[in-house]
Amino acid sequence: MISEKPLAAQLRELWGRVETKEITVVAATAEQERLLDDYRRIWTEALLLSGENNLVHSTLSELARRRNSSDLDSVRQRCEAAVQTLKHAWNEEVQTADTPQVERFYDQTESFIDELIWWHTLSEDDTPLAYVTALKFATARDSRTMLDFGSGVGSGGLLFARHGFDVTLADISSVLLDFCKWRFVERKLAARFIDLKNSELPKASFDFITAMDVFEHLTEPVEAVDTLMAALKPGGYIFGRFAAEDDPDRPMHIVQDFEPIFARFADHGFREVWRDDWLWGHQVFRKPEA
Repeated sequence: MISEKPLAAQLRELWGRVETKEITVVAATAEQERLLDDYRRIWTEALLLSGENNLVHSTLSELARRRNSSDLDSVRQRCEAAVQTLKHAWNEEVQTADTPQVERFYDQTESFIDELIWWHTLSEDDTPLAYVTALKFATARDSRTMLDFGSGVGSGGLLFARHGFDVTLADISSVLLDFCKWRFVERKLAARFIDLKNSELPKASFDFITAMDVFEHLTEPVEAVDTLMAALKPGGYIFGRFAAEDDPDRPMHIVQDFEPIFARFADHGFREVWRDDWLWGHQVFRKPEA
């Protein structure tokens, strides 16, 4: 994959040219769609099952196969209702957002599969394409060992594995990890899987760590920085989005003050080496070389 400017930087420059009247809004919009379409293509090709050419259909077929069903309409309805299903389940089951209750919720709630995998079809928005930005960033820096921390349904890991990375997926949810393992087997791709409830991350083992929309879910987010610091090789990178807004539909977003997290990165000598302040809001922190 050829090294290039991150998509956010390209779009900033593109719309800057609109402001200086070098190009029209119509021309900029068309170019933005062309750039996004390239990212969508990379993402889609990584996730499609063999014989499929439409990501929504492939995803619904994948879920149906997993559940020994042929009713794609029912699978889709479940996916589209997943946000509200999760909201209801959280309000019913989590009285206090402490570690035991939160871990139990994630470890047992099947609807996260529906919610996350539907989001990854890009039907609702393009933010999962930040994984493609991460892939391009990692590739340009010759990273080869990748950890997806809070790996969810494993789509990010599949993307990196398709592009030749040594991939490890880590999560506290046995339900999600079992689904990830199944997805990798279906595609004949290799990866390692770590259940963070009972296993630690290996020390100084990864060039590149993604933490995509994870920290807002953590009961101990500052301690998570310590964990990732120890797992990262000297000079390695953490690529993530460390932000969340108050969202009544997502009460599981229990962290909204990220300053203690940034302070812990600074305590460990990490420095921010890239920030997307135009598109999706991700940041990259680099661990000191020594």
